Amino acid sequence: MPTNTAPVSASFVARPWRVGLIGFGCVGQGLYELLDQQPDAGFYIARIVVKTPDKVRPLPAERFEFDAEALLNDETLDVLVEVIDDADAAFRLVAEALRRGRRVVTANKAMLARHLPELVQLQREGQGTLLYEAAVCGSIPIIRTLDAYFSAEPLSRLTGILNGSSNYVLTRMGEEGSEYSSALAEAQERGFAETDPSLDMGAFDPRSKAVLLAAHAYGAFLQPEQVLNLGIEGISAVDIAFAASQGQKIKVVAGLQRLPDGRVTVLVTPQLVGPESPLYAVDHEFNGVVLEADFAGEQFLRGRGAGGHPTGSAVLADLAALRQGFTYQYSKAANPPTYASDLEVEIYLRTDEDRIIDLLDFSEISEEADEDEYVVGYVALENLIRHRDTLRKYGAFIVRTGRLRPISVASLAEEFSA
Repeated sequence: MPTNTAPVSASFVARPWRVGLIGFGCVGQGLYELLDQQPDAGFYIARIVVKTPDKVRPLPAERFEFDAEALLNDETLDVLVEVIDDADAAFRLVAEALRRGRRVVTANKAMLARHLPELVQLQREGQGTLLYEAAVCGSIPIIRTLDAYFSAEPLSRLTGILNGSSNYVLTRMGEEGSEYSSALAEAQERGFAETDPSLDMGAFDPRSKAVLLAAHAYGAFLQPEQVLNLGIEGISAVDIAFAASQGQKIKVVAGLQRLPDGRVTVLVTPQLVGPESPLYAVDHEFNGVVLEADFAGEQFLRGRGAGGHPTGSAVLADLAALRQGFTYQYSKAANPPTYASDLEVEIYLRTDEDRIIDLLDFSEISEEADEDEYVVGYVALENLIRHRDTLRKYGAFIVRTGRLRPISVASLAEEFSA
């Protein structure tokens, strides 16, 4: 019986790739630990650059250096891994690496959301390669799934819980009947929320991730400001109780949707989620994504969305993909859809400021409760985008019901779910 193991054995005897690691926080340390536990993975962290010299770290001081430019100039490094929290510095490093034709892995979703079109162009011009699975949903391989598996199939909808910190807070409020402040404090104690939680709780973090998903799901390259993001800073136990009375939970949901006319819209806000949705059971620090493809139907991915090891595993997966010659194709970007904001969104709004209700200019109100200070009805999406900072300033809390309708036919009540 013939045997042919040459391709497999060759891949295992190839020399380990030398990795230049820029940043040694949660993700950088997580990747280091994964590779330390898997010496046969085929990757060796040869150099580590950090920002703060006197910070206590779990490795000898001589393992660290402080000039990222030196790694860009080191041609013996096979790949650079950028996992710092400074979006501007990350862009400068990644952009220059791509200009030089280098292979790069990054986890910086804020930087990518702001600069993705430029980075894609730099890859084409400089022959570099950029992968960033770790930037969205931690251990869930959603970017690769969209780019490789669904590159040719249209998607009607993608909905996801993309931030574990806010999901943990909402879960604990639902379980304990507690207020936002105590649930947030618990999340911070357990390491599920940052000391400054504004990016997570204000839905800025999942907005960046939604921008990246839109590029791969639909070929739509958006700027973050185009996407409505509303957070949970103003949430109360009253809101959790309202959702429960409807048999639902409140989740921060990123909703990407192809409309009947072929345009695409993206929203990142709290939303009422019922038990019929797979996202209903995605609790605590977990993330989940539901894909609705035209031919394959519904797909559901669930996993840990943050943490050193889950996110480090996504970086490791990108390293392995680079070694196999994988690159993102952005195939749907060849025929990008138009972005739609001329829609009406049905919302639950709780506020004690009458001026907020006047500001949003409801076109239709279906429910009001003066004692609980809430109203349910339709509002123009562009009004929500225009006034989102004012909503945050006055502590107004908004939840989408999941229903949208074209603003031009609002009077005809031509609704579709989102």
